[in-house]
Amino acid sequence: MPFQKEQHLRVRLLSLILAVALLICGVRMLSLQVIHANQYISQGSGITARTSVLKAPRGEILDCYGREIAVNRDGYNIVFNSAYLDWDHLNDLILTLCDYLSAENVAWVDELPLSKTAPYGFTDEDPAAFLKNIGLAHYATAENAFTKLTALYHIDGLSSERARLVMGVRYSMSKAAFSLANPYTFAEDVPAGIMQKISENSFCLPGVTVETAPFRSYVDSTLAPHLIGTVGPIYAEEWNGDPENGVVGLKEKGYHYNDKVGKSGIEAYCEDLLHGTDGEITYYLNADGMIISSEITKQPIPGKTVMLTLDKRIQQTVQNTLLKTIDQLNENGGRCTGGAAVVMNVKTGQIFASANAPTYDRETYQKQYETLLSNPNNPLINRAFQGIYPIGSTIKPAVAIAALDAGSLTADERITCQHTYTLFNDYRPSCMGTHGPIDLKLALAASCNYYFFEVGRRVGATTMGRYFNQFGLGVKTGVEIGDSAGLFVKTDEGTGDTLQIAIGQKNAFTPLQMAVYTSTLANGGTRYRATLIDKVVSYDLKETYQKNGKEVLNTITISDYALKSVKEGMLSVTEDGTGSRVLGDYPIKVGGKTGTSQVNYGNGVDNSVFIAFAPFDDPEIAIAVILEHGNNGFAAGTIVRNALDAYFFSDETSVNTTPSYTVLG
Repeated sequence: MPFQKEQHLRVRLLSLILAVALLICGVRMLSLQVIHANQYISQGSGITARTSVLKAPRGEILDCYGREIAVNRDGYNIVFNSAYLDWDHLNDLILTLCDYLSAENVAWVDELPLSKTAPYGFTDEDPAAFLKNIGLAHYATAENAFTKLTALYHIDGLSSERARLVMGVRYSMSKAAFSLANPYTFAEDVPAGIMQKISENSFCLPGVTVETAPFRSYVDSTLAPHLIGTVGPIYAEEWNGDPENGVVGLKEKGYHYNDKVGKSGIEAYCEDLLHGTDGEITYYLNADGMIISSEITKQPIPGKTVMLTLDKRIQQTVQNTLLKTIDQLNENGGRCTGGAAVVMNVKTGQIFASANAPTYDRETYQKQYETLLSNPNNPLINRAFQGIYPIGSTIKPAVAIAALDAGSLTADERITCQHTYTLFNDYRPSCMGTHGPIDLKLALAASCNYYFFEVGRRVGATTMGRYFNQFGLGVKTGVEIGDSAGLFVKTDEGTGDTLQIAIGQKNAFTPLQMAVYTSTLANGGTRYRATLIDKVVSYDLKETYQKNGKEVLNTITISDYALKSVKEGMLSVTEDGTGSRVLGDYPIKVGGKTGTSQVNYGNGVDNSVFIAFAPFDDPEIAIAVILEHGNNGFAAGTIVRNALDAYFFSDETSVNTTPSYTVLG
């Protein structure tokens, strides 16, 4: 019996060993025949695998309600695939494609730094790098380069014009590191007609395919171009970076030479978010180098979607009104050269709208770039964030708060306006009127310069400057795409400059800073970082990666007495003061201040300035407008009113009853 038990044990052990062996063989066969079948078949039959890029869509840009601003659309690229090209007849193929596109006036990629027509000179001011790339000394001539390229690309029997076409494409292919793993884009976003023609003639164009690719599209190409920005090709310095100074190039970040990147605005600031992760497609080639199959081995990951704080409807209204107002001014004999307007959330620092005039159209930006650049009115400048202006009488609320809290003034104290301020012998500025004895409320409503000459003298330039900075004037706002800090003048106390500073001269600030100042005053002294970005979400909008909260930059301690006194004066401005002609009948109470700032440049006409906040009792928005050489506050006030309408009323319930143009004092 012991022997039988031992025999059974041996049988069981052998059975277990056999089962394990069979399991191992099964797993190995599964690996050979299924999981790694392509790999081993390839090794056994001379088949090789190569991977190529599968482009990821760029993330989109939406407004605060999810309405589209910058999105993607499908377009057609003409692409060279190395595996299928007939290299012996590549030059003939290039000329055929050039003829197709020339007939339809469609451009193709040509980065050769030689002029496209004879005589073929350098188009690069410093061609040394180009000459080095093609194996020539730095002193070689353009003619030497042309000859070298003719030989390098085996261009025989062609006219110089036709040879220039070929070498332009061949050089661009080489610069883009064309290979099987890196297909070359010959032309981008070609019309459907070209796509169809190439598809129909594919039999005589080996290696040429028309591929669908995502392209940047702007739902309204004129909407906030200075904020949204543009995309464009990668420049050499971006591609290579500056390793010596720690600047990583886009090549090292995994970009491809033909990628498009953000060049300005949100497109540039959010590049790392908007740029997706490319996928891969694997091609299997036989021993003759022909593709026999392909599969997507890595799915592309789209870029993230950026939701802005902008409200498209408010933005469009402010833009249109700004442009229309300037046109009307000039039609009536005015000489307004431009302007800007900003609408901001008083309680968060979020920017609802920011408009500039003159402006440009992203759709034609590239073609008209040189014209835009040479325009004397500088349409490419973001005036709202970068333009600096003396802001005139709109500074007076801040001066009044500084005086009240410093004990230099009481709200009911009357200062007698005698028109000309005569305290200094060497500087005697004048008021626009002779107002007699007036208190703070009336001084703000009537915008009495004499009153604020005296208040400014009492407070002093140093104290005024400290308050200005705390209100956000003369300091950067923190907005994502960058802004100017403005011009902040330091002066000796008790001089004529002090008087000028008190009425908004000498210093110069941006319209965005004016909006931040107005917001800070309206909410009682909290200065928030200005922001354009609300949140970052997934491409399909289902997942939120980042939600921007409000960020406090500083808090001003303003007494209730000072705040109440100044706000009441600003309400009087719109109800029965200098702003009443444009806002006196408005159904919502609005605090505001008009301004006319003197300028010593351009055509000599004063700037028109207006700040406002509403509703008066519980402020939600602040608005700042400036018109270059707009002459008076009323012109800017019409833009304020339309911005209020856009925020508080729908198109159907708008109460925009802006009166006809009337000059304010």
